[in-house]
Amino acid sequence: MSTQPEQILENQLVAQLSTIGYAKVKIADEAALLANLKTQLEKHNNITFSAKEFERVLNILSKGSVFEKAKTLREKQHIVRDNGDNLYFEFINTEHWCQNEYQVTQQVTMEGSYKNRYDVTLLINGLPLVQIELKRRGLEMKEAFNQINRYQRHSFGAKSALFQYVQIFVISNGVNTKYYANNRNQSFKQTFYWTDKENKRLTNILNGFTSEFLEPCHISKMICKYIVMNEAHKILMVLRPYQFYAVESIIDRVQNSSRNGYIWHTTGSGKTLTSFKASQIIMQLPQVKKVVFVVDRKDLDYQTTKEFNSFSKGSVDGTDNTKALVKQFSDDTRLIVTTIQKLNTAISKKKYLAKMEKLKEERIVFIFDECHRSQFGETHNRIKAFFNNYQMFGFTGTPIFADNAVKNELGKRTTKELFGDCLHKYVITDAIKDENVLKFSVEYVGKYRKKESATEIDIEVEDIDRKELMESPKRLEKIVDYIIANHDRKTHNREFTGMFCVSSIDMLVDYYDIFQRKKEEGQHNLKIATIFSYVANEDDADANGYIPDEMATAAEPGAIYDLNPHKRDKLESYIGHYNQMFGSNFTTKDSQSFYNYYNDISKKVKERKIDILLVVNMFLTGFDSPTLSTLYVDKNLKYHGLIQAYSRTNRIINEQKSQGNIVVFRNLKQVTDQAITLFSNKEAIEVIIMEPYEDYAEKFNEAYTALLEITPTVNSVNDLVSEEDELEFIKAFRELMRLKNTMTTFANFDWEDLDMEEQLFNDFRSKYLDLWQKVKQDHSKEKVSILEDVDFELELIHRDDINVTYILKLLADMKGANKAEQEAKKKEVVDLLAGEAHLRSKRELIERFIQENLPVIEDSDNIPQEFDKFWTEEQQKAFEAFVKEENLSSEKTQKLIEDYLYAEREPLRDELLDLIEGEKPSVLKRKSIGDRILNKVVLFVETFINGMDGRG
Repeated sequence: MSTQPEQILENQLVAQLSTIGYAKVKIADEAALLANLKTQLEKHNNITFSAKEFERVLNILSKGSVFEKAKTLREKQHIVRDNGDNLYFEFINTEHWCQNEYQVTQQVTMEGSYKNRYDVTLLINGLPLVQIELKRRGLEMKEAFNQINRYQRHSFGAKSALFQYVQIFVISNGVNTKYYANNRNQSFKQTFYWTDKENKRLTNILNGFTSEFLEPCHISKMICKYIVMNEAHKILMVLRPYQFYAVESIIDRVQNSSRNGYIWHTTGSGKTLTSFKASQIIMQLPQVKKVVFVVDRKDLDYQTTKEFNSFSKGSVDGTDNTKALVKQFSDDTRLIVTTIQKLNTAISKKKYLAKMEKLKEERIVFIFDECHRSQFGETHNRIKAFFNNYQMFGFTGTPIFADNAVKNELGKRTTKELFGDCLHKYVITDAIKDENVLKFSVEYVGKYRKKESATEIDIEVEDIDRKELMESPKRLEKIVDYIIANHDRKTHNREFTGMFCVSSIDMLVDYYDIFQRKKEEGQHNLKIATIFSYVANEDDADANGYIPDEMATAAEPGAIYDLNPHKRDKLESYIGHYNQMFGSNFTTKDSQSFYNYYNDISKKVKERKIDILLVVNMFLTGFDSPTLSTLYVDKNLKYHGLIQAYSRTNRIINEQKSQGNIVVFRNLKQVTDQAITLFSNKEAIEVIIMEPYEDYAEKFNEAYTALLEITPTVNSVNDLVSEEDELEFIKAFRELMRLKNTMTTFANFDWEDLDMEEQLFNDFRSKYLDLWQKVKQDHSKEKVSILEDVDFELELIHRDDINVTYILKLLADMKGANKAEQEAKKKEVVDLLAGEAHLRSKRELIERFIQENLPVIEDSDNIPQEFDKFWTEEQQKAFEAFVKEENLSSEKTQKLIEDYLYAEREPLRDELLDLIEGEKPSVLKRKSIGDRILNKVVLFVETFINGMDGRG
């Protein structure tokens, strides 16, 4: 059989779980769930609850959000017994995690706003802590993911809401299986495969995944030790397998030896979360006095402290000076985050020695972030000389090997020489395969002509790198023109942001001035920001692999006085532009203000308020922004410096960001290949670097041929007989959209290279959106459509530049044009309305405005206010018709719509039915009428309100 029915898969899974330690139990509904919970909690705690006592237990369980319930699960509990005695008990044994009661059940039915039946539930001490949703083989796993999201909305929170205690979700179609934490905010991109220690996936739920991941002791350990409570966002996070193995290996080494070690996890794979969890567990070990997490730059001290505190509020008291650090060493603080500079000062300055020497014999574990930095050799020796009972662990995405070691005063030192064994590896090829980071698209731009005798010879950028040529104004001007021309393409119309790294402050000043002049001339409207060094100008011409950080020289946000006066004036004027752009008041004249400027830039890049950040060295390491997609490079980089810089671009965020874009204006092809080979394996270059544009064009043409086999013409989409046929079309066209999305970021993208014409693509896209609209409108039917859980990936269609304002501009252009031009413009508007997902609900009204109102408007300048007047009238008419058709209270309906807009939560069925004036519908009709009213509310909001603010 090519597909395995869900019921067979479910039964096989339950049978397998029964053999590895789960007691099979039949639980049909909530009443049975509660009865079983009482029995299991009594058994686990070796007590008996009276009916009233159990009500008090349920009262504890009923309170709070998913996040607060996760805390309740782990806390020791107390109730007053019927006889007045105190009773202490627990919901789960977190310390001895294997000592809990395990059950499996299937097909539990829960009724909230809709009735849902869940596939397989794992109960620990009677609480549903793991929920498994299955799809038959061959279906997309995202269907199961979307189904769980539906359950979250419709029934997990109903009645006693015990399913809000689920900690881990598992989704599977048999051959592929993933897991993720109970966090409504995450996307399908944040679901993970489980692997063995060598990063080999265990994807088959019946062959490997269940016996390894769902084994009672292991799943309990994941829940009790490896779920992280992110206090800043009030969400649960679960470690990925490579993070789990790294932490386990460090803990094993601390418990069983005094040897050091390091973790090689590629940049972008979540080292902060891994190091936090390792630190948190180690600091609870009785034999360890303190855990000291060491970073090497002031900005990372700020960033890491913030991140650690987001995982566990108040777990880290950031140290602003060495005196505060020494105090933390002396008091009860178990976990310290500090900079390498302050640690050096604390163990070398005489005034601190009296306090610090008391710790000489204590067991202290040092964890170094990004341990490839050059300063670590010196600090390493000082720690060894000062402490007698230390243990050191390093985290790095780019270790120092013999090939990339740089000679300094301590000689060549590799990561292995400093830290000993590599305890766990997760290299860039593993991360790309697991879709935890993106591939890089590297383009080398620029040719220079060299005259030799009477002939001219083209010399590629790889063959030339002379200072005079590199810094020539003509070259810089051309590069700026290239960036202006291509930046929107590279960033999907500024859906993402860019960074431009250059080789020196002199070049940065030249580049910034060119960008600013061209902006004032009206050649672009890019928001450019810059920040540079505390120290004298430093050219990185050696490109020795290290990216020196200008702020690293100061332990505090120190003065900027070493910067030469001319450059400082320049920087002050650039900060003035920034202040003008954002209404801020930063300056170089006050060191704290300058540091605040640094942090503000970091925030604004992440929020996409800056288009291009121009830097020399800052932000090329340690800066993590998923919204950054493009790095322009006019700077020599090598080995780990190169990989670190490139890796600013390849954080995963959504379907639209398909790769990190690197645009290189220098001779870096060979060193890029060397760096990738060094930090992965000899065969890795093709995996990490995206294929050439031509290969994607060829794949697009193949996908187009496959589409034509399903739907030979646009109109044949209308003739698709079954939902299965429609699903095949959706998948085929979605593949075309993905490939086009990737190709459009290449500078040489051209529809002429493809077998499919752009107009035909847009026509098919319109049909694709028709199917999406149909699925949305059919939501009220009793039968669930197989299309309902297909991911249409509408972000690949969404374009911010096509909005109501844009449409009105086209309409204004129609006035005064001749008849032929008017017809062409009209067709353009109609095509746009058909092809843009966020405009489709508005299409009929805008077309009516074109037909009825546009011909009688004499002055094109009046179009916007006439359109506003038309829109307001139509909105009022539609609202009145809607409440009349459904016999609703106008006042209550208006308030419900306002609440819906504010809370961004679909109203519940009872709230909708409460709008009806007069007799309420019978029980049998409640669902269909409630769904019909909801559909009308959602359509009204999408049509008249969403996307109309500022017409964005």
